[in-house]
Amino acid sequence: MYHSFKRLIDFFASLCLLLILSPLFLVLYLAVRIESKGPAFFKQKRVGRRQRIFWIYKFRTMRIDTPRDVPTHLMDRPDKYVTKMGAFLRRFSLDEIPQLYNILKGEMSIVGPRPALWNQFDLINIRESYNVNSIRPGLTGWAQVNGRDELPIPVKAKFDKEYLEKESFLFDLGIIFTTAKKALAGEGIKR
Repeated sequence: MYHSFKRLIDFFASLCLLLILSPLFLVLYLAVRIESKGPAFFKQKRVGRRQRIFWIYKFRTMRIDTPRDVPTHLMDRPDKYVTKMGAFLRRFSLDEIPQLYNILKGEMSIVGPRPALWNQFDLINIRESYNVNSIRPGLTGWAQVNGRDELPIPVKAKFDKEYLEKESFLFDLGIIFTTAKKALAGEGIKR
């Protein structure tokens, strides 16, 4: 029952947030375009519910010559690719704002496991064994508030499993508030 209700919340919340944040969206769009050549948006193949592939949208935080489809934490010296504006966007998770569009379309939820890259087979397979791929991925999640980029894949997958087992409106609300607090503080991000 919560899943039907959750989709309605996701739809209306993402629509309202897109409208409310549209001035900020425009400013960030222009700032990314002015600082470095290339598009303001970055899109990447991610794994969604039932392992369906979709395009996730973000503000571009790295130069256009950055290797594609490589998670930042696996890059050799990723900081050499991150733009100054990109570092700011990442610090406060502002690069994630375009994912409100993914939520509006139903590809993502506000809260759920973060969508894996299409080629993160280790994470995808562990999640499959835990049945985590049965739910929509989220803009934020239980693993994100418990370590974010700092978690090894098996630990992240266990938090995702725990989220699946505890998923409820109050649990989601707690994750949202904790995420906001951590994002404002710029906590848990590898730069």
